Amino acid sequence: MEQYVLVAVGWPYANGDLHVGHLAGANLPADIFARYHRLVGNKVLMVSGSDSHGTPTLVAAEAEGVSPKHLFERYHERFLTAQQDIGISFDLFTHTDTENHHRVAQDIFTKLLDAGYLVRQTQSLLYSESQKRFLPDRYVEGECPHCHYPEARGDQCDECGHLLDAIELINPRSRIDDSKPVVKETEHFFLDLPAFAEMLEAYLTDGKEDWRPNVINFALNYIRSGLKPRPITRDITWGIKVPVEGWQNKRLYVWFEAVIGYLSASIEWSQNNNKPDAWKDYWYNPDALTYYFIGKDNIPFHVLIWPAELHGVGSLYHHMNERLNLPTNVPANEFMNIEMRQLSKSRNWAVWLPDILERYDADAIRYYISAIMPESRDTDFDWEGFVSRNNNELVATWGNLANRMLGFAYKRFDGRVPDPGVLRPKDLALIDEGEQAFTEIGADLSNCNFRAGLQTAFALAKQVNQYLDNEAPWFQIKTDPELAAKTVYTALRMVDNLKTLLSPYLPYSSQALHNYLGYEGAIFGEINIETFAEAQSSHNALVYDASSAIGTWQPSNLPPGQQMRQPKPLFKKLDESVAEVERQRMIEPSS
Repeated sequence: MEQYVLVAVGWPYANGDLHVGHLAGANLPADIFARYHRLVGNKVLMVSGSDSHGTPTLVAAEAEGVSPKHLFERYHERFLTAQQDIGISFDLFTHTDTENHHRVAQDIFTKLLDAGYLVRQTQSLLYSESQKRFLPDRYVEGECPHCHYPEARGDQCDECGHLLDAIELINPRSRIDDSKPVVKETEHFFLDLPAFAEMLEAYLTDGKEDWRPNVINFALNYIRSGLKPRPITRDITWGIKVPVEGWQNKRLYVWFEAVIGYLSASIEWSQNNNKPDAWKDYWYNPDALTYYFIGKDNIPFHVLIWPAELHGVGSLYHHMNERLNLPTNVPANEFMNIEMRQLSKSRNWAVWLPDILERYDADAIRYYISAIMPESRDTDFDWEGFVSRNNNELVATWGNLANRMLGFAYKRFDGRVPDPGVLRPKDLALIDEGEQAFTEIGADLSNCNFRAGLQTAFALAKQVNQYLDNEAPWFQIKTDPELAAKTVYTALRMVDNLKTLLSPYLPYSSQALHNYLGYEGAIFGEINIETFAEAQSSHNALVYDASSAIGTWQPSNLPPGQQMRQPKPLFKKLDESVAEVERQRMIEPSS
């Protein structure tokens, strides 16, 4: 039975290019998950967008001497192109400065205010006497009071993950001029998180056995240590206006309104497709699956704050007696370090997605990130590992299997899939293992165990290689062409199975294989950039057009005699010198 599946992906700050940390932490696992569910036949809605209003955007804009709008729009366009090139199949990748998002965020604020979940409090904040203004959290750095990391931000420590108030920092300093700020009082609206403590604990302890332990433990420890009200407005003039009279110089706090983007993007997707209520199938249907793909630094916002907002609102733009769905699962990934150092956008220690895509194929990048995905612990992107896995696994195991079999079949069987006649028990046994893999790998993908699914697929490819080494069809063809036909057909059938099993990970090479095997049509739909107009403005967004997709999560039924197309190598072997060249490329601009 088909299901509605919402795939919600963390919103990157539009203050710099996307990097492999974004890919490993949220975008690639979400894309693999979405592609799998589309093949199964489920109704997928995958949404995200550029976070336009975060203080990182303000900081970067001030450093460049441009407006935050100019800066975020530039990076938003680069986000669209990079994700289109790497194959992240968003049904909608929009941004948070749309008129639609402003409206939805303000309406949620108003509903929470009317329900009594927002309270006014006087807050002590850091104030720059040199600049005569309050300093938003990302404008401040200092020593973390919990783990004593020396470069903790004013909102969160990247080292230990604790959410912070900037005034908690030890020896705080302004990132603008390195001056020491003073503490001043100002009034803000706060989300009354303690009012949700009982609900949140019940939610997180009910049927969450399949959640990752790091996510559950982090959230429960947070609740049991005592939730505190969290400010949801701030003293800046860039962002979404607070819909309260007299608050014209304050804006909604980005952590409060960015998570609302999952809902507002779903609504925008419905409007863009002239189905204004279609989003409700994902947000009010109790049988819908809602998965949130994020990095571990965003766990508190998605398992505490967003569920609290949803519960507090209850229902929005809906007249039935139904409540907004809480997350089914939040499979947060750990961090991906770079060459044994913590990734840092501000210090330019990163592997930037637009840059790496200029020199390497998308599937080579997707394979390496999938193979070392930080699902349960931090992992490390290193260039020697990239070259080694590309050459010894992607090329030698999978690429070699596909290329030698398709090339051999095309050359020795007149460009057609050979007719095997009656297959032998050993052939049928191998094909049966390939068919059973759809259940095993499907379970891994459903449960967000992406590395395990990839390992199973490659173990199967190694098994097929071993089968070919034992049968040696290049010798069989000389003495017993009928026997060679059985061997080659069995291998091609397995290649066809692996093509589908690997397609959520490697969509481009899987489509090439699909074509070489003689099939027509596209496994997946197209990823396009389109322009959408609103009343006062327009914006570009990434969209997924599934109208041409014919792929299914089904074992191969490769027809004997099918006309093949002349194959070409799927992957490129890399010279070992690439690792040192790329390492130097990183070191020189960062030193």
